[in-house]
Amino acid sequence: MRARALALAALLMSACAVPQDAARLNDAVSPLPVAQIFDPGAPRALPAARANRDMVRDFMELGFRMESGRPIPQFSRYEGPVLVVLNGSVPARAQIDLDRLIARLRNEAGIDIARAPGNRTEPGQNTLAIEFLTQNEMRRAVPNAACFVVPNVTSWSEFTANRRSPSIDWTRVAQRRQTAVFIPIDTTPQEIRDCLHEEVAQALGPLNDLYRLPDSVFNDDNFQTTLTGFDMLILRAWHAPELAPGMAPEAVAARLPAILDRLNPAGRRPGAPDPGPTPRDWIEAIETTLGAGASTAQRRAASQRAVQIAGGEGWRGPRLALSLFLAARLATRDEGNAAFSALLAAGEIYRRLPGGEVHAAHVDMHMAVQALAAGQYDLVVTLTERARPYANRTENAAFQASLAFLQAEALEQRGEATRAARLRIDSLPAARYGFGSPAAVQARLDEVVRLGAFSRRLAAVE
Repeated sequence: MRARALALAALLMSACAVPQDAARLNDAVSPLPVAQIFDPGAPRALPAARANRDMVRDFMELGFRMESGRPIPQFSRYEGPVLVVLNGSVPARAQIDLDRLIARLRNEAGIDIARAPGNRTEPGQNTLAIEFLTQNEMRRAVPNAACFVVPNVTSWSEFTANRRSPSIDWTRVAQRRQTAVFIPIDTTPQEIRDCLHEEVAQALGPLNDLYRLPDSVFNDDNFQTTLTGFDMLILRAWHAPELAPGMAPEAVAARLPAILDRLNPAGRRPGAPDPGPTPRDWIEAIETTLGAGASTAQRRAASQRAVQIAGGEGWRGPRLALSLFLAARLATRDEGNAAFSALLAAGEIYRRLPGGEVHAAHVDMHMAVQALAAGQYDLVVTLTERARPYANRTENAAFQASLAFLQAEALEQRGEATRAARLRIDSLPAARYGFGSPAAVQARLDEVVRLGAFSRRLAAVE
């Protein structure tokens, strides 16, 4: 289930008014096809970089526990080909994104999955239904989910009629025959795409999310927005012929080392120390920090509590880095030095982790925000250029556009107006895909322009 989360790509902006000379974008610009937004050809997901021994532990924790902590007593999956059907008002862009996702699942995870001919299936065929609804409809049933997946139903009406039935309890499922993914239609194209990746992956594979996995979409920190090399390897192992629906956890664990050694020869090496369990109080602190229902003061207090718990646990990996990153994001203005130090520390941790390159790039973006406000325009260009390859490689359009807007404003302040204008125009397709409407794109640009104006006023005072 993809949770409603504080957008990690959001910028920390001052509340001052937008200058009259702010760059304006053309409201008539329409979004371009995905192939023109992202690099042409097949996506280049970051490969799985951890030892197979570690992946056995990850597989077992992902596969035999729900996000709530409830144990799953048996292995479950589809057997045989899976046909995808679409219901509701299906956005044209979502169909393009779904076809790209299906191609990746076939090529990278080896899963026999395809769109159902004529969007219809016959009785007895394995079905994965994807239905698009309004956010209000979804919130009435599941308030805190941006999108989610349910077993043994193929439509929203079936789900609502069986909400309290044990038939849709994932812990009772052994062989998957029907699943339904529910996605809001009234959100950004990127959020729809991200929901497709995470929920379809859960329909086909593990159901849990782990904050300690920086290189996976099976992580509610939402840094990874599309399926990674780690995810595809997990899904390929999930569908290995050595496994079967209904197997006990112990039987799966016994076969996994040989499966992963066969699928991932590069991972045949010593593993890392066991990271240990994640305490529920830390998870609750992070969920409050990321939650849309909490006030800023509540999120700030929760982020500080997460840092304290991480320190008490002696963590030195992704859970500590996430705690520091979020605390820095929510720091007050008079905590600027502490926030800067927390960002630096988080970035150093992420750069040491498999898959942490993407997180480090987000840290660079937030450092660039601070650098722009301080008038350090050359540093803004350096940081955004360093982050850009990871925004491109992970096809995170909102991230791409945010980096471009920051860099364009730095160039503008350096007197390179023509180059800045070109960069803003070139970023429009990604901005429309990532932020949605022209008004939302303009609002994001205005936020960045405020920072440039603030840096000018600061320089004038000094």
